[in-house]
Amino acid sequence: MWVVGEDAGIEVEALGWGPGPRSARWSDRPLDDVLASGSGGLARYRCTMVAIAPDGREVVADCTLDGSIADRARGDGGFGYDPIFVPDGEDRTVAELGDEWKSRNSARALAAAALREALWASGAPAAS
Repeated sequence: MWVVGEDAGIEVEALGWGPGPRSARWSDRPLDDVLASGSGGLARYRCTMVAIAPDGREVVADCTLDGSIADRARGDGGFGYDPIFVPDGEDRTVAELGDEWKSRNSARALAAAALREALWASGAPAAS
């Protein structure tokens, strides 16, 4: 049987491109403290998905959603760092853009699509 796993997190330039996939466990600091660390600076959401075949072969997809840290938390949608992350090409945070936008454009959505394509290209039965 195929097995799929994933992890995702935010990476902030002002924090040495951390905390990455450890975002949920990284700190108990409130969003305001994270804002003070990287307000206006470059950031990205990163998601890595791995599918492991019954024979142990791995198919990997790693995608990012690039952006920056907002000057303050904005929006009620999403979760985690969504209220402070502004994707490139947008003026609103992910929390303001909403679930429909996120389902098409998030790092997870991009990684899932990339994994599906990689599985399809590999001829994996799970991709058909």
